[in-house]
Amino acid sequence: MGDKRATPTAVKQLSRWIRSRSVRQQVGMASMAAFILLILMKVFVKNYTYFYVAAQLAHSIGILVLIYKLTITKTCSGLSLKTQELTSIFLIMRIICHFMYIRDIYIVLDSITLGSTLWVIYMIRYKLKNTYLQDLDNMPFYYVLVPAFVIAFVGNPGVGISGLFYMYSKVIEAVSVLPQLRLIQNAKVVEPFTAHYVFALGVARFFSCANWIILLIDTKGTMLTSIGSGHLYLLIILLAEVVQTFILADFCYYYVKSVVEGQSMMRLPSMV
Repeated sequence: MGDKRATPTAVKQLSRWIRSRSVRQQVGMASMAAFILLILMKVFVKNYTYFYVAAQLAHSIGILVLIYKLTITKTCSGLSLKTQELTSIFLIMRIICHFMYIRDIYIVLDSITLGSTLWVIYMIRYKLKNTYLQDLDNMPFYYVLVPAFVIAFVGNPGVGISGLFYMYSKVIEAVSVLPQLRLIQNAKVVEPFTAHYVFALGVARFFSCANWIILLIDTKGTMLTSIGSGHLYLLIILLAEVVQTFILADFCYYYVKSVVEGQSMMRLPSMV
């Protein structure tokens, strides 16, 4: 009996200890944990495809959470339709690019994610539209699509329409979660399943950003040299990964904090 209680007690003690730390200390511990995880991935993961698969798996888990929410709870309250539509846009563009470059595993993974995302869009638009918080999902599309196109056009690697599509998809992906975060901020409180979904996106971004960081290390910075040689698109891709990671980092911090504190509903004290 003592053994059965040992683990929960240890977890509770660790939880209390973390909660007793200052915000600065908590952020420091989270950063250290991410750094250690990055080192472990650098040591043990040798195939870059695994990072892509891990990122897609995390995204898929988030989609499964949404499917459960929509089918079991019969409500889409707290979900941003615009984020789902932006997700479908960049996935379609990316799949087109994958077909041009013949990457089978990427096509399969993105196609599965796209199919799931389109189903979520259908459910929000038609089946559960009475529960959709349209007045809170109020970020205009052109706030995302127009600046993203300008950036993609400037950073076009010069390989025709496929290059423009690829850049456009990367930039849209980097900011596609903004409408969801805007809706959350407007609502002042985060419904649990929505919180799980956005956290899964944050985990996906961590794996994707880790891929680029490790790639920079393995190439000994030659990618940065390429940027200086006129390959501006590499800089834009790197910035897109970093921007998307930081956009979700604040949310993920408060998500983990709410889980550690045992809160059933997550609240954001400030703009994410």
